[in-house]
Amino acid sequence: MDDSVDRAILAEISRDGRATLAQLSETVGLSVSAVQSRLRRLEGRGVITGYRAVLDPEQVGAPLSAFIEITPLDPAQPDDAPELLEHLTAIEACHSIAGDASYMLFVRVATPRHLEELVRDIRLAANVNTRTTVVLQTYYEHRPIVTVTEG
Repeated sequence: MDDSVDRAILAEISRDGRATLAQLSETVGLSVSAVQSRLRRLEGRGVITGYRAVLDPEQVGAPLSAFIEITPLDPAQPDDAPELLEHLTAIEACHSIAGDASYMLFVRVATPRHLEELVRDIRLAANVNTRTTVVLQTYYEHRPIVTVTEG
């Protein structure tokens, strides 16, 4: 992304996805129609892939979060864990990783009992070993990807 105006627009909407065209226009110094045109172009090119609400996990009944590393029980088994686990909605993210484990899952559940049940379901569904790390506190997440560099 070479255009500083596009970077400024992206930085602003990554901080506030509900920013109005007028607010974006004021921030980047372009007309509302120019900002709207740039947003449409960025969406059309796939730079902006969507907009979403960020929910408070405690308010929606999923205050307990954890990272779960998974490793196949049999290294010769097909590498299809993401597909086998897709139906488990408590899994918020599945990352292929380097290291001893094959994947790192990020999960949110209501209680330790629910976490225990989820780990059991993951092991059964994908035929994997697991290693779970419970999150005690999250200081920040969903940080903006794009920042405007000064200088």
